[in-house]
Order: sequence, then C-alpha cells, then structure tokens
Amino acid sequence: MTRLQGEGSSGVSIERLCAAAGVSRASYYRQWASASPGREETQLRDLVQRLALAERFYGYRRITELVRRQGFAVNRKRIARIMREDNLLALRRKPAFRPATTDSRHAFTVWPNLARRLILTTMDQLWVADITYVRLDEAFVYLAVVLDAFSRKAVGWAMADHLRASLAIEALEMALTIRRPAPGGLIHHSDRGVQYACGDYIDRLLAHDIQPSMSRAGCPWDNAMAESFMKTLKAEEVDGSAYRDLNDATARIGQFIEAVYNRQRLHSALRYLSPEEFEAQPIRLIHNPVDRVPRPTAAATTVAN
Repeated sequence: MTRLQGEGSSGVSIERLCAAAGVSRASYYRQWASASPGREETQLRDLVQRLALAERFYGYRRITELVRRQGFAVNRKRIARIMREDNLLALRRKPAFRPATTDSRHAFTVWPNLARRLILTTMDQLWVADITYVRLDEAFVYLAVVLDAFSRKAVGWAMADHLRASLAIEALEMALTIRRPAPGGLIHHSDRGVQYACGDYIDRLLAHDIQPSMSRAGCPWDNAMAESFMKTLKAEEVDGSAYRDLNDATARIGQFIEAVYNRQRLHSALRYLSPEEFEAQPIRLIHNPVDRVPRPTAAATTVAN
C-alpha cells in the first residue's frame, strides 16, 4: 500500500473524502485499482530515475531508503526491479595499480588489539585510523583518516605527497581538535604501519591518555571499518574523478568527506542515517542499532499479516 491509498493529496483520509462525495470506499478502491497504480508507478519510476542520477554510486538499498524518505512505501525488490529495467546501475571502477601504504617491518612496539571484542556504546570510545593512496595523472598522493567507530564519522583527515608519520599525525591532530575526547576513555586502533607505531605518533596518543591498539599480524579485517571507509571513498569519489594535483585532490576529497560522507551518505549499519544524523539521535535510539533490533516472532508475523 502506498500513501495514495491511505489518504488524499490534502492529507484528508479516504473515508472522509468518500463520505463527502457520496460514494462507497469499495467503489473508490475499484477505481483506484484500475487507474491510480499506473500513475503511482510513473511517479515512483521518475523519482528513482532522478535519485539514481543524482547519487550515481548508490545501489538499490540506499535508493530505496531515499525513496521512502519521499513518502513512498516501497520494498527493495521493487526498487531493484525498476533500476534493473531502466539500467540505473551504480558506478564501479577498479584501479589498475595499488601502491603499498603500510610498512610493518620496523622495530617499534606493536600494541595488542584492544578493539577486537569491544562493545561500543557511545562516541569517542574507539577511533580507527588508516592510510590509502589517491592517483593523480602522473603520481600518487596519500590520504590519512581517523574515524569514530561508533558513528562511522570521519573526525580527522589529511593529505600529502608522502607517507611520513607527519601525514598520520596531521589527521590525528584534526580529530583531537574537533572532538576533544575525555582522557582515559578512548582507544585508537590502526594497522601495524610505521606511521602509527613510531614514537612521535604514540607519544601524542599517550599525551592525551588515549590507549593504542593495533591489528594482529596478517589480519587486515581487524581494521575492517577503516577499510570499508576507504572502499566507499574510492567507489563514490576517487575512482570517478581525475585530479590535477595535490591541491585539487585535497579540496575535492575534503568536500566529499565533510559534505557528503559525514552529512548525507546513508549507512546501513546506522539504520540508513548519515553519521551526523546518527550522532544527533536521542541516546535511546542510538543504543538500538539496526543489527540488534529483535526480529518479529512467528506469532507476531501472523498477526501483522
């Protein structure tokens, strides 16, 4: 059932409209069944077209959520069918070469993994950090990010044409300035790369009473959240762009992180909210993430149907 079935365009119920017109509800619905579904399908298809073209990297799940925000009661299968029929495929492109960004062959201390079984309950409890490359016309530059693991928000980032520790430190300093985490309550997780294990970086963490944590050897999925962010960044911004130089890349990627990823992009793990929308939720809703909502029992399903 869509919004066209339950109420009129003015928000008045169908029952009241039928009474005022002197017709039965049954007559109304017979007429609706023969005419309105076609108009509703056209309106829906037009909306899906516009949303898919505006959000060229969104698949059918996120397009479904955007459609629902416009007032249509639709399921994912229907949106997937429309997108398939209209050839509205999300863009994807794989780069030809991936330069290494992690060097774990060093003599610095490797800190134990404290994030592996951590249950998150609030912001600034766990930060995850990572570095990736960005291709220019004739060179590579590098992006360091720090994410709040609870809301997925990018709280710090920096770009440079090198992989020295100062790149990671700049992203960390931004996160510290913006978030000002309470001493003793935050864990910082990263891979074992020299940028994160070196004395300069660890000293800054300890100076703010932040506990370092690092992935286990040979376990890149220990930092899966940061890897997921990098995949999203590449798919929805970097791989579809051509940057002139470092300044151009910094400006455009910064715009994507701040204006699109943090404020607009829908995250399935956040009940299809953006990170900033999720952080603004009342605490009782934040503590009920989508993957922990109880599934209806068979009896409840029977009643609902």
